[in-house]
Amino acid sequence: MPVKTILVVDDSPTERHVLVELLSKNGYSVITAENGEEGIEIAKTKLPDLILMDVVMPGLNGYQATRTLTRDEATKHIPVIVCTSKGQETDKIWGLRQGAQDYIVKPVNSEELLSKIAAL
Repeated sequence: MPVKTILVVDDSPTERHVLVELLSKNGYSVITAENGEEGIEIAKTKLPDLILMDVVMPGLNGYQATRTLTRDEATKHIPVIVCTSKGQETDKIWGLRQGAQDYIVKPVNSEELLSKIAAL
């Protein structure tokens, strides 16, 4: 299924802006959320085609939100790409164990992110 709508979940206004600009410029419709709780709510109501999930956020972190989304009947079909500054191999393994489809480290490489989205 081609990806058209992407939900960006990140507590940083700058990171959200950078991702929205990049994705919009490449033809995607983008929705944003400022934290894990809001991300889960929006994912359940809007049902985006893909979720880009930050990890370090106040309240529910990205790992917890990813685990919640990938285990919920209503949202488990939506792929999640963890998009974080946490670049250790153990962070990546943990993110994938929470149900994420892929893992990308910030600062985001535009071509890498777009090719990961295209590969879904």
